[in-house]
Amino acid sequence: MKLYAPWEKAFRRIATPFEHFIHAQTTTGLILVFMTILALTLANSPFAESYLHFFHMNIDLNIGSWALSHSLHHWINDGLMAVFFFIIGLEIKREITAGELSNLKVAILPIIAAIGGMIFPAMIYLYFNANEVGANGWGIPMATDIAFAITALVLLGKRVPTALVTFLVALAIVDDLGAVLVIALFYTETINMIPLGLAAAMLFVMISLNRFGIHAILPYFIVGLFMWFFMLESGVHATIAGVLAALTIPSKPKRTPESFSKDTMNLIKEYEKYPIEENYIMHENQKALLINIKDRIDQVGTPASRLEHNLHLPVALIIIPLFALANAGIAIDFSSIGSTILEPVSLGIIAGLIFGKVIGIFGLSWLAIKLNIAQLPKDSTISQIFGVSFLGGIGFTMSIFVADLAFINSPELILQAKVGILCASLFAGLFGFFWLKYIAKKTT
Repeated sequence: MKLYAPWEKAFRRIATPFEHFIHAQTTTGLILVFMTILALTLANSPFAESYLHFFHMNIDLNIGSWALSHSLHHWINDGLMAVFFFIIGLEIKREITAGELSNLKVAILPIIAAIGGMIFPAMIYLYFNANEVGANGWGIPMATDIAFAITALVLLGKRVPTALVTFLVALAIVDDLGAVLVIALFYTETINMIPLGLAAAMLFVMISLNRFGIHAILPYFIVGLFMWFFMLESGVHATIAGVLAALTIPSKPKRTPESFSKDTMNLIKEYEKYPIEENYIMHENQKALLINIKDRIDQVGTPASRLEHNLHLPVALIIIPLFALANAGIAIDFSSIGSTILEPVSLGIIAGLIFGKVIGIFGLSWLAIKLNIAQLPKDSTISQIFGVSFLGGIGFTMSIFVADLAFINSPELILQAKVGILCASLFAGLFGFFWLKYIAKKTT
């Protein structure tokens, strides 16, 4: 009997968690391109006023006399993006515990490259903006948009080795960790200690749940929701709650692979004792056995890996596209675009994301390899690292996010920042892609 159509086989191929991750990031990158173009089109069309009004309309939550009121734009940036940061936290935890960052010999090159790719862009930005009104935006060019960068590499197919993709993923994960720390430490204006203390208490509860071996997702979700709310009220950016919550999710299975294999084989043997009816209706005991097998599958997996797998597509298909649609819409006055780009904020971001990332990522990678501190990724060349360093200059999602925090009360500076981010990201992405496709030499 033919079980699957040919097109279904591709979807049923066994993929590793890393392959699922790459697939999700590639999906995000392609959708981001579309949503960015849509946002720019709407912001520069006759529908511009309706577009802005839609994202600035208030959405209220009322329980008795208590009310929480924010614009849709605010709910997306502080609410839905907390889920995005939750995914980042899960990715960071996975990479540190079982991924590329768990082996220091392998991790040292992307760690050095990521640190360089954060420090030099910030320094270059400050060179253009020292003692200027936009000086607080130094964190904007530090970010790398993992989805766009990985999409560019994946589109190159076999022209780039798998190890180079892994290098970029590890670099971007370290970069994300740096961005989270920068947001938490430097882009918090005022701190209300009582809500912050309550958020810390919720974090302690979640850590305790982990230590007591609680693998059910619901308790973590409920406590994490309270932590997000208290973090929002504290003044520390609420998305940080997403990262902290992710780090408390259990990443060890409840059942060992050995016991899973043994118990599952016994259950399958028990299942096979019952005769198969002509109409394929199962015996009640068979249904119970299948439920037992499913429970054991859940137990041999981990809540962290399960959540990362299940949330990636909703984040890729809903949250990040909504963020792009709400934040990438820039009303461009083409008669003054030249002067906008020449503003210190725009210049600092463009120079930081392009030259700063190349100096930091490629320069420190080259130095670490020459000093035998690190080794090139397998089957890759130094020319390919140069191309990847340009892809690291695609800031977009995280850069726009930081720009909104850095210039929260200055729409004009936010506009300059977004123009700089879009220009730099477009140039860096195209240059890096074409360098890797046509110029970078492959190993033979």
